[in-house]
Amino acid sequence: MAIEAPGKRYGKRLQHSKVFGHPGGKKNINADLNVTPLVDMFVILVLFLIANFSATGEILAMSKDIELPEASNTDELQLAPVVQVSKEQVIVSGTSVGRVDDLTREDYLNIPQLEEKLRDMKKQFEDLHNAANDSGAFKGDVNIQADKKVQFRIIKRVMFSCAAAGYGNIAFATMAASQKDDPPKTASRE
Repeated sequence: MAIEAPGKRYGKRLQHSKVFGHPGGKKNINADLNVTPLVDMFVILVLFLIANFSATGEILAMSKDIELPEASNTDELQLAPVVQVSKEQVIVSGTSVGRVDDLTREDYLNIPQLEEKLRDMKKQFEDLHNAANDSGAFKGDVNIQADKKVQFRIIKRVMFSCAAAGYGNIAFATMAASQKDDPPKTASRE
């Protein structure tokens, strides 16, 4: 029989228990993980994120150069290309397509750079939907965000160029008449 050091001795039944087992014994590295509370926590987290996610977020980037007109009858804006008309220039999706001073001197009804940019955007939209085999037809929606002090003949030229490029559903961004801190909305569709 082997010689053992004197000390506490537990019965065979208690030798492998966690409470009375050998203090210098081999520790179990694998810990049990209860998955049910973890799944519950992730479900609650996902529901919280879905509830707080706003699909109707910022559609227009508000520019400090543009002061929007007020309107009493408004609808929500739809996600569409934005044409910004400030007192100095016309911008489409962050790209300047012309200066207002130059546009007031010309007698043409269209703005060629604006038409070209919008046609390129329309072609990109159609190519993307054709590549994805999506049957979503091009609706021709465009949002015009114009300063309220811009001359109507400039707005008329912008509208004509949008229609010539295939964007016939024109919406104007306005501020609600009752509250100036509201997000921009459309006054009407042309």
